[in-house]
Amino acid sequence: MISPQTKDATMGLVYGLLGVIIFSITLPATRIALTEFDPVFVGLGRAVIATGLSLILLITTRQPIPSWRFLPSFAVVVIGAVVGFPLLSTLAMRDASASYGAVIIGLLPLATALFGVLRAGEQPSIKFWIFAIAGSGLVITFALISGTGNIRFADLALLGAVFTASLSYAEGTVLARTFGSWQVVCWALVLSFPLVFPIVLLHLPSSFTNISSSAWIGFLYISCFSMFLGFFAWYRGLFLGGIAQIGQLQLFQPFLTILASTILLGEPMTFMTLGFAAGVLVCVALGRSAQFKSSK
Repeated sequence: MISPQTKDATMGLVYGLLGVIIFSITLPATRIALTEFDPVFVGLGRAVIATGLSLILLITTRQPIPSWRFLPSFAVVVIGAVVGFPLLSTLAMRDASASYGAVIIGLLPLATALFGVLRAGEQPSIKFWIFAIAGSGLVITFALISGTGNIRFADLALLGAVFTASLSYAEGTVLARTFGSWQVVCWALVLSFPLVFPIVLLHLPSSFTNISSSAWIGFLYISCFSMFLGFFAWYRGLFLGGIAQIGQLQLFQPFLTILASTILLGEPMTFMTLGFAAGVLVCVALGRSAQFKSSK
């Protein structure tokens, strides 16, 4: 008979993988949307669309309003998942390819694990840290080989996106213990609306009639999937499987993004990319075998 712990770990893996697959298309979809939309509109406008979907879900399921004492934690999720990562990654995509952005975002698993230790009380084993650092080292090496060799605004924006997203992942997972995974996402979006909506209004396109269908598809994808449905799966995976361990699945994300960039944008996929992908997959597999202690 399958133990509850094993079941949780398995379902955490399934939800985590689904979230990673959804998120892996975010950067290519963002670049498509940026061909005709303002960067700030793309970065924050997705939250406005997702807020509407969240309100519908919260009202129809009659979710209780969170207590004010949880507001600081929700503010962290808003700053990271609703504002920080979307806006910073979008600004970076003006100057960097989706493939290049993908390898910098590949630092998310290690950063997520660190915040999991600091915020959620998880205690990864030494074995985990060895393979987490090794996998992230491969990602950094790939970025250095593939990049220009100079620090650009895009690099700083992507690193800021990694920091804010990983912090919000850890904080959102803690909140999920009280409210549930999808409820955290929805309430964070609702709380962000008074801040985000006025800014989005200032960056509306002068006319919507000339926007192509491809730009709309890119924008609607990051609004409905990256900003809404993807977080449902991701926070649920982190909650069931543990922040540090499920967070390691995001080592797959750079290479899935590169694949999506090749298909959607025609960006090149090289043998070097495939070689680094294989190395990272090994680190993920070995890292997942590590044991964790958690306060959950």
